[in-house]
Amino acid sequence: MSYDVILYYRFREIEDPEAFCAEHHAFCEELGVKGRIYIGREGINGTLAGTPEQVRRYREHLESIEGFDDMDWKTDEADFIPFPRLTVKTRDEIVSLHEEADPAAGGAYLEPAEWREVLESEEDYLLIDVRNDYESRIGHFEGALTPQVENFYDFPEWLEGLEANRDRKVLMYCTGGIRCEKFSVLMRKKGFRDVNQLHGGILRYGEQEGGAHFKGKCFVFDDRLVVPVGKEEGEPIARCEITGKPADTYI
Repeated sequence: MSYDVILYYRFREIEDPEAFCAEHHAFCEELGVKGRIYIGREGINGTLAGTPEQVRRYREHLESIEGFDDMDWKTDEADFIPFPRLTVKTRDEIVSLHEEADPAAGGAYLEPAEWREVLESEEDYLLIDVRNDYESRIGHFEGALTPQVENFYDFPEWLEGLEANRDRKVLMYCTGGIRCEKFSVLMRKKGFRDVNQLHGGILRYGEQEGGAHFKGKCFVFDDRLVVPVGKEEGEPIARCEITGKPADTYI
């Protein structure tokens, strides 16, 4: 049997996150989906799995709520549900940067085809992987800076060493796009003028452009651990910390 796995977010003010969370948890529990959903005053960030029918009903439910219509869904398939349980909880931030950031003031979107076009051009740019170090170790775009940080909220400190590059064109990417939404705002606050983000992240790029210019696989925060970028599996670029043999899972 095949299951749908969805990844999504929406920055939209929620006046009463606790009430929204309680209603959302009750609906998801009754529906029978599993995964993780974070709800805060700034919006919602989630990844869920279930049968195609369950996922369809969930999408319809969320999009029926004012302000959450026309969601940007990233959808994959799996032969098992890659979450052990359902978690729906409130957080101060739906993605933790520990910096105030209004995504409306963030960088410009590049669709996957536009992103690939820039990568294949002679244009000068600074390519940044806006994920944790263990994620980029499993896979990353060729030529990307892969910051050695363990948490997303460590990025502001890392950025301090990059300020000499303010005049360069910046390309940034993450798994599904949400981290770029916030980090691009921070970069613009710091004086970077030409800031661009991969719309839909690695997952949408793989769906539309395959694995071109991407080495390895994409780390995901569920029991699959990694997924291929595009249809080709690709060879592991990381190695087991114990045996030294090629490996592309990180536990």
